Amino acid sequence: CFITETPQHALNMASNSDKNIKKGEMRDLEGIPIAMKDLFCTKNVKTTAASKILENFVPFYESTVSQQLWESGSVMLGKSNLDEFAMGSANTTSFFGNVKNPIKGKNNSDLVPGGSSGGSAAAVAAGLCLAATGSDTGGSIRQPASFCGIVGMKPTYGRCSRFGMVAFASSLDQAGTLTRDVDDSAIMLEKMCGYDKKDSTSSKREVPKFSEYHKLSLNGKKIGIPKEYLVDGLNPEIKKCWENVSEEFKKIGVEIVDISLPHTKYSLPTYYIIAPAEASANLARYDGVRFGYRDEKAKTIDELYEISRSEGFGAEVKRRIMIGTYVLSAGYYDAYYIKALKVRRLILNDFIKAFETCDLILTPTTPNVSFLIGEKQDDPLEMYLNDVLTVPASLAGLPAISVPAGNNRDELPFGLQIISSHFNESLVFKAAKFIEDLKK
Repeated sequence: CFITETPQHALNMASNSDKNIKKGEMRDLEGIPIAMKDLFCTKNVKTTAASKILENFVPFYESTVSQQLWESGSVMLGKSNLDEFAMGSANTTSFFGNVKNPIKGKNNSDLVPGGSSGGSAAAVAAGLCLAATGSDTGGSIRQPASFCGIVGMKPTYGRCSRFGMVAFASSLDQAGTLTRDVDDSAIMLEKMCGYDKKDSTSSKREVPKFSEYHKLSLNGKKIGIPKEYLVDGLNPEIKKCWENVSEEFKKIGVEIVDISLPHTKYSLPTYYIIAPAEASANLARYDGVRFGYRDEKAKTIDELYEISRSEGFGAEVKRRIMIGTYVLSAGYYDAYYIKALKVRRLILNDFIKAFETCDLILTPTTPNVSFLIGEKQDDPLEMYLNDVLTVPASLAGLPAISVPAGNNRDELPFGLQIISSHFNESLVFKAAKFIEDLKK
């Protein structure tokens, strides 16, 4: 689960919390032990993004999200594992080795925890910490939350500052939470959000008290069920749970309405043009010159770039850099990248139109439950399909949560996803809490 453990750091922070408690000056997260996903820069603590190219990188500054958590009293146990540069859906592309899902089910097999925030999700599910940070680009918080049977929240794009986060796809990356329950998620997210002048995409909107979501009512609200999310290969047990939960919402005065998100089928190809294109640009900075892994055998500057990057990046990262470089190249920029941006706008328009007739959208988080480590490793397309239900909300920048909703016949967990309009996280938490209580 952890790439870097920080026991002395944790003891020092805990000692400070003890003093605050004795003085009666407790902060909101005083003494709460958390895992920090290892792509949030932490001052004087190694930050690797699970890549060889950053294996020995120690930042001299703190990310805004981690700084706000420390100022709220949190205690860092260590830096949690992830897919390299957050590129993956199984936490099997990390340079430091794969993460195992602590839940094994009836077959007692080693399963993936999901990705890319697999280390964070597994650490919370295993009880190693009370909560963890994650980042979500196309589903990297919600999908592992579903696989590990915990709560994963991705807020509206711009709610959390991206300053100090190792970038993958800048127009999609968003920090969020992985917790054991909905209440913890609301409390933690409240402390992570807020305007930051160091991030040009940071929202100036006031952050409401998410922890007071209990005051809201679902009575009279409308929840949309998009027909396009009945994807091929959707596990029948997940589909049945989706239907059952919809019926339970009706019992408390919620109206269930059928909606259409017609451009959903283009989400995955759109995402796998835009995200690699942005990754190609963001990862150009790792050249073996300024920081990170540097090849010592190179005789020329061209060799230094070429060998440092080919040895420093893993196979999946190199695959996405090459895809991204291709779609940005002369002759293909208009045909692929610009067209993908236009389709992204159509996907957002679908959601905007849907929210004219409903307040929330209810879908499965993933088409299926966790799978065996290595099972889909040789088929990138099969791996990418894990994100088919989470990517649309990411492309639209919408808040979305995965909340545990049931287990399949092999006792493996799965989640349902609640999506809302921009900056409507409190209502998302309210609906998620209802699903959480149903499972109890």
